[in-house]
Amino acid sequence: MAISPAAISGNGFWSGRRVFITGHTGFKGAWLCIWLSRLGARITGYALDPPTSPSLFELAKVSDLLHHHYIADVRDAERLRQAIAEDEPEIVIHMAAQPLVRDSYSIPVATYEINVMGTVNLLEAIRSCASVRAVVNVTTDKCYENHEQNRGYSEDDRLGGYDPYSSSKACSELVAAAYRSSFFNPNFFESHRVAIATARAGNVIGGGDWATDRLIPDCIRSLLEGEEIIVRNPAAVRPWQHVLE
Repeated sequence: MAISPAAISGNGFWSGRRVFITGHTGFKGAWLCIWLSRLGARITGYALDPPTSPSLFELAKVSDLLHHHYIADVRDAERLRQAIAEDEPEIVIHMAAQPLVRDSYSIPVATYEINVMGTVNLLEAIRSCASVRAVVNVTTDKCYENHEQNRGYSEDDRLGGYDPYSSSKACSELVAAAYRSSFFNPNFFESHRVAIATARAGNVIGGGDWATDRLIPDCIRSLLEGEEIIVRNPAAVRPWQHVLE
């Protein structure tokens, strides 16, 4: 049965729903917790400490909205498996990541460990958890091979990645696709009853983002400090979306 966005957000779909979110202490993850909490979901978060100070997670007291709050690393496969087994979620939303292109040049190994093996560890944990019914792996529009074409990307475009971050997210997409076809095949849904999807976000903006090396927060910081605004790649074209979209 198809479920419309309006039905999901407005007709009680999330009320009492057990949701496990990785990366819940980050900018997007914290907003997701706030939104789902208002819709009545029972939320468990699994992530490292907030990546910035100040952080939306702390200022909005997101921990008060959570059923369980794990400060842990997706690279710790056994801890992740235990957390999911303890929580018995119905829906898993995977947002934990090393999210910065520039950092991926200085810590490429950690970027791949977090973004690729973190996805593997999560899907392995889900394989042994009978309660899970849906998984959303959140990646990025940077997962596509960039040919500098004068058009937006299509979901059918070839995956790739010039830098370690983009490449790692393309790998995460391939991992999700491989697990879908190998262990959660839609053709045999009744045997496992787990649906897997990926969501490729563009450049997300909104209140509560204090990350460095991000255009809008960097511009605001420069304005507040009376400094010249530096646009690193003025010819770059990116899709933009508000965090609540």
